[in-house]
Amino acid sequence: MKQNEFTRRTFLRHACCGTLGLAGSLALQPALAAEGKKTTLTPDQALAKLKKGNADSLSEKVKVLPRGHERRMEIALNQTPFAVLVGCSDSRVPPELLFGTRLGELFIVRNAGNTVDTVALGSIEYGVLVLGVPLIVVLGHERCGAVQAALEVVQADASFPGSIGQMIEPIIPAVLKAARAGNLKGEDLLDAAVKANVRRTVERLRNSEPSIIEPLRAGKLKIVGAHYDLDEGKVDFFEV
Repeated sequence: MKQNEFTRRTFLRHACCGTLGLAGSLALQPALAAEGKKTTLTPDQALAKLKKGNADSLSEKVKVLPRGHERRMEIALNQTPFAVLVGCSDSRVPPELLFGTRLGELFIVRNAGNTVDTVALGSIEYGVLVLGVPLIVVLGHERCGAVQAALEVVQADASFPGSIGQMIEPIIPAVLKAARAGNLKGEDLLDAAVKANVRRTVERLRNSEPSIIEPLRAGKLKIVGAHYDLDEGKVDFFEV
């Protein structure tokens, strides 16, 4: 009995201390991160860097970027990304390769369909408010499977197993908007829906999220949309 009481008391004491320690740690993290080095790029400079990186990638100027031990040690204690990249999980769309960036230069938030839920939004806010990133890019891509699934729901009342249906729900309004915009079919409609999905997310981030409206108004942050062409390898920016 005494042993059980001791075990409970010990557990509660450690749990309380652990909770307080965690709370203290979480409270200190932003302060510590705020003291770290941040990028000196402006929003426009960050965007220009991404554009040049994609152009260099297309022309095969980018051969081997520093990714080994030296670069890992350089960024091991502090990250200084210059852009938050909200992208799709699609294996054909690797952000660092598309933009010719080094380890530690992009703060990447990825999920199927490049949507923004609470977790994704918190990640974006961390990049902007704690790491000081001056640019958010929402990147859609050609033949996106998640957008195609949302299109099949709208057109054929399709259903999908597990949590896939819930995952694509946020994309459906963009699909409906693209379908109403013109007499598009097939891949043209899919492409229009992909871009509408990107625009919808950009608009939400610009107008509905109080935490990042202030840096936007102050000119310290820019949010843009982009579309990646799987065939050509080119990234086109819009909503700039």
